[in-house]
Amino acid sequence: MKYTLILLFLFSLFACKRKDGNKKDSVLDIQGTWQLVSATTIDKGKSETTDYSGKLKMIKLFNNSHFAFLRHSLDPKDTANFDAGGGTFVLKGSDYTEHLEYYKNKNWEGKKFNFKLDIHQDTLVQKGVEKVEAAGVDRVIIEKYLRIKQ
Repeated sequence: MKYTLILLFLFSLFACKRKDGNKKDSVLDIQGTWQLVSATTIDKGKSETTDYSGKLKMIKLFNNSHFAFLRHSLDPKDTANFDAGGGTFVLKGSDYTEHLEYYKNKNWEGKKFNFKLDIHQDTLVQKGVEKVEAAGVDRVIIEKYLRIKQ
């Protein structure tokens, strides 16, 4: 009987630990650097996809509270095609909200953007609406990223 109680006690300890581990596993791990593979924009019913494996390159970086993105052309003659921004974010489950604090177009700064994130292995998909009335922007974006391994 004594051994049965000990076994039940040990089993309950391991069972509790597994539940805590499952909670941590359900949190999306977005920290690190991600390279954009493709971006689809749906604006007024028209869909346009940009392939980022050719002449454009973009990365997005995440830490515990902030994000930043950098995009440029790989063409050495194209020095005007550079974009960057960043700010803070909140992630609750797959609900991801960006608070854009830094951007070259001041109409975008201070705005909040809501997205859904989905991660499968080393692929992150970000989907949501970009709406900035002052810039005349109201569109759906779908971005596909690959995690850059260290």
